[in-house]
Amino acid sequence: MIIATLDSKFRYLFPASALICPVLRLESISLVQFRNYIQQSFSFTERVVGICGMNGTGKTNLLDAIYYLSFTRSYFSRPDSLNVHHGMAGMRLEGNYDLLSEHQLLTCIVRENNKKELSLNQEEYKKFSDHIGRIPCVMIAPDDISLITGGGEERRKFIDTILSQIDKTYLQHLIDYTKLLQQRNSLLKQSAESGKLDEALFQIITDQLCQKGDYLFIIRKAFLDDFLPLAREIYERIAGKNDGLRLQYDSRLLQDSFEELLKINKQKDLVLQRTTVGIHRDDLSFYMGEAAFKTEASQGQRKSLLFALKLAEWQVLKDKKGFTPILLLDDVFEKLDEQRMFQLLHWVCTESDGQVFITDTHSQRLQTQLENTKTVFQLINLANPEDLLI
Repeated sequence: MIIATLDSKFRYLFPASALICPVLRLESISLVQFRNYIQQSFSFTERVVGICGMNGTGKTNLLDAIYYLSFTRSYFSRPDSLNVHHGMAGMRLEGNYDLLSEHQLLTCIVRENNKKELSLNQEEYKKFSDHIGRIPCVMIAPDDISLITGGGEERRKFIDTILSQIDKTYLQHLIDYTKLLQQRNSLLKQSAESGKLDEALFQIITDQLCQKGDYLFIIRKAFLDDFLPLAREIYERIAGKNDGLRLQYDSRLLQDSFEELLKINKQKDLVLQRTTVGIHRDDLSFYMGEAAFKTEASQGQRKSLLFALKLAEWQVLKDKKGFTPILLLDDVFEKLDEQRMFQLLHWVCTESDGQVFITDTHSQRLQTQLENTKTVFQLINLANPEDLLI
């Protein structure tokens, strides 16, 4: 394997210690009745794995299965019933991992009644949230451009996904906050229907919501103070220039306390029957100079920012976990020009020790691009039965 010399400006992104740090490897995976797979197994013999095949052969579904084992859900927010092979009942995913030089067998089963079971080394989890972050994973897929152009919900989900993998307390507070927010909104709706509000219960829930929300805000702000400059630096490396990029955390809690905001907006909340302020309204804003990034940026600039945010996620998880997360790149060749693609692949395949899975519809293009990285790789052709282990 060839290890390139990093520019000093970006040396902190992949320090020399990355070459000898503990590793995470997915050695094999089996899929039973998952999406278009009835029963299929794959063994992964190299750190870099290319997966090629025509549309509809299951490239994205294979990556989604890997993601599913990390998060106990599809990357594409599909309900489990839609992940089961059409016309069948239930599904099973099983992954064999080498994590910190220890073998880990991870099994996820969705029964006919849609009951889900998750076990690690045959020991069943009591709470799925206990598993989040154990097998860290980052995925980049074609529809992810909505992280740049879509609504705030996409960006909040992005932040929460990162923090939930590195901070168990954050994840639990987020779960609690979501439940309390639902309860508060339910009381607001009941008040509109009945004409009266249970003030005592409403205040109890509001106080609890403040407590959880304040914690989440403090953690988010501290995280984004470091994360956003890192994403900007990575953007500059991918794009070759900074384009006047400015990334900003937007939250009303930056100016006022959550408690005060809820007091001020109580009447508004009663009229609209929902909680109109809080960390569930936070967002990230992207600018090019003084203009909104999504209105001024070219397609190439938007894609560069998307990759910068995702690779910053990848790097932060590596720093916090002590080993490099699995990276899933789905159909990335349609997103970047040749020079930016070379920069990306050289970075993730050569300068990092992490396991990388890359899909493409063109076998020769994928092979050529991977050969250009001077890295040993495995190529799986989903159209060729000899490449599959049944």
